[in-house]
Amino acid sequence: MKQQPQYYLSIDLGATSGRTMIARYDGERVEMSELTRFETRQVHRDGHVYWDLPLLLDEILLALERVGKMGITLASIGVDTWGCDVAFFDKDGRLTGLPYSYRDPHTDGMMEHYFEQCMTGQELYERTGIQFMPFNTLFQLYTVRREDKDALAQADKVLFMPDAIIYMLTGEAVMEQTVASTSQMINARTGDLDPEILASIGMERSRFGRLVRPGEQVGVLSHQVQRATGLGPVPVVAVGSHDTASAVAAIPAEDADYAYLSCGTWSLLGIESPSPIINQASFRHNFTNEGGLDGTTRFLKNITGLWILEQCRKEWTEGQVPADVNELNALCQQSSIASLINPDDPRFAHPDSMTAAIRDYLAESNQPPAQLPADYVRIIFRSLASRYAEVISMLRAISPVHIGRLHVIGGGTGNKYLMQFTADALGIPVIAGPKEGTALGNALVQIRAAGMVSSLSEMRAIVRKSIELEEYK
Repeated sequence: MKQQPQYYLSIDLGATSGRTMIARYDGERVEMSELTRFETRQVHRDGHVYWDLPLLLDEILLALERVGKMGITLASIGVDTWGCDVAFFDKDGRLTGLPYSYRDPHTDGMMEHYFEQCMTGQELYERTGIQFMPFNTLFQLYTVRREDKDALAQADKVLFMPDAIIYMLTGEAVMEQTVASTSQMINARTGDLDPEILASIGMERSRFGRLVRPGEQVGVLSHQVQRATGLGPVPVVAVGSHDTASAVAAIPAEDADYAYLSCGTWSLLGIESPSPIINQASFRHNFTNEGGLDGTTRFLKNITGLWILEQCRKEWTEGQVPADVNELNALCQQSSIASLINPDDPRFAHPDSMTAAIRDYLAESNQPPAQLPADYVRIIFRSLASRYAEVISMLRAISPVHIGRLHVIGGGTGNKYLMQFTADALGIPVIAGPKEGTALGNALVQIRAAGMVSSLSEMRAIVRKSIELEEYK
């Protein structure tokens, strides 16, 4: 039933770009309109890679100021970002330095060192159910403890990226459950930071914010932010603050017989489970159990995604490839190369040259080399589709879910070639959409927090009414 429209602001920060979007909800449909878009810039300094968090805050404040000038009354604001990375604040609430990026190679080898010195991988997985990745927060903090002790000595608060932004907007220090779950420090059974894991890296629970869950109001814009933007005390709601949690909230599913793929810089492929799945098979295949809405678990695997193409594109000169991304994607039709790579090979994590890394992989595996950009594009798309098929096979063996289709959300849904390659590799329908699923899911959690809807199924019904879906077979 239609009603007076309400407006919500989604602050959605991805690993390559950020956006602010206004959601207009009239009781039946949500209309999303982009307010601002900007680069989530990384800073290379002294051999390290950092996030320019002050610049991101400036971009967010500019967006809020624009909202104020538009005369829109916001019902609330929500923030989501990537996982794992943290920011340090001193006792006066000031940022002590730029946060390390998960792309910084300073954690290389530290995961294995942690297993030798602190806790075995088996025990750590049994406690957390989290996929082993060298940039998980646990290994980042372990590295900082060993190599940058001054940074931790000055840190009164350690906040995950979306929580850091909320802190700078409201002054409230919180730890939202879905983003904290990516850290490999949350006990999968208690839902809070594991005391023994914290002790293994010399950290105290008091340095982290109070635990909140999606849908909780954490505060309102501070007086300083109100003065800077012209807005009033707008409520700030903890959404699925990990961007994948927000994206999964926007899956337009009508039943549970599906897997999902959040497709962008990263590919996150998994299912929703009522409880964590922690067993020898999930440990062997390195699956992760991350927090979701309503106490659910996002049982999934992180796969290196379109990051590989993004890095190749940076190496190609102007005129060598089309500037338009759709035309770039279409290059895959101009090649018939059958070579494949494993997107999750460590060499593709942060190479000096992505094209060289691909050439080396193909040479070592005795496959035909890539010659032209079209070859690289085709290799990347087909390799991702092949990896998705492998992971779907693992999911079917480990989980009880009947996977009859794949729902794809995120920026990759606009890549019709990747979607068709994926449908061909999986042999099941691929449902693509929504493209801005993360920002939409962010808004839907705010709408639910305002009492406009009461359940996750109602949220997903709104998605089906609000967007057009594309099906590939």
